[in-house]
Amino acid sequence: MYVGVQGIGTSKMELEFLRRHGVTHMDSNADAGNLDELVRERETAAAAGVDLEMIHIPLAESIPLALDPQRDQDIDEICRWIENAGKSGLRGLNYNFSTVGYQRTETRYGRGGSGYSSWEFSKYDNDKPHKGGNVDRDEIFARISYFLERVIPVAEEYKVQMACHLPDPPAHVLRGEERWNFPVFEGLKRFSELVDSPCHGFNFCCGVASEGLEKPGEQLPEIVEYFSSRQKIFNVHFRNIRGGLNDFVEVWPDEGDVDMLTLARIFHRTGYPYMLMPDHAPSHPDDKHPPGVSVRVSQGWAFQFGYIIAMIQAVSTP
Repeated sequence: MYVGVQGIGTSKMELEFLRRHGVTHMDSNADAGNLDELVRERETAAAAGVDLEMIHIPLAESIPLALDPQRDQDIDEICRWIENAGKSGLRGLNYNFSTVGYQRTETRYGRGGSGYSSWEFSKYDNDKPHKGGNVDRDEIFARISYFLERVIPVAEEYKVQMACHLPDPPAHVLRGEERWNFPVFEGLKRFSELVDSPCHGFNFCCGVASEGLEKPGEQLPEIVEYFSSRQKIFNVHFRNIRGGLNDFVEVWPDEGDVDMLTLARIFHRTGYPYMLMPDHAPSHPDDKHPPGVSVRVSQGWAFQFGYIIAMIQAVSTP
């Protein structure tokens, strides 16, 4: 396993930022529908000593909302993106599947004036209607299955891993949607078993999994062990939280409730072979980002790169 990064571009400034901090593998938001761009982005990164191995793809809302017949047309487009990914040499595609996307409440603050992404269910307007309406777990799993039955055969043909991120945050119901990843362990097992394929797995976020647990420090290691040992994890967001179900902040990795060294040991022992990357790093007003440069060129991400490299060295040294 090795340190990686997501959601960053291939400008000179961004690539030098990565190399400066020992990062040689990345995921980007390149246009999956443009084969020439994918090839060009991979070549640009490679020239700087960075392997662009995965990209994030957006799912048209018709797919999780099951808006027919548009859903089939948009899934066909995803299949073309998978073909492009395979032809360009990408290892995999990261995606999200939920009707109610990423949700947070107001920022909380920590050491040195750091801003922490935060969730307090008691402060969230959960009664606000969502355009997707009410969706129970059986229905959302049926929609996921419909999607996977179409795309996984194409992924297998082109040898592309399809890595699904966990809905963030996990909760029983958010604005009418029963989250498929809650309860966490049960939901992830059910998802992983929808299709029997080496191309079907997770963009596994340690932080999101923790967010749905009462005692993440005690409960998360077993979950990581289960899926990593079964080769169902294709990418890892190696981040920490303080708190748990319905009330948490995303803190610096060394101050959260999960022992990240324990997780690194599990990944190493189970032979996990891909990226460990930061996500949702704490922010600070001192970080300045020129136009067109990712907010990930920051203190928070630099700190976490070093932390992850140290974790990998600690578990890999005999």
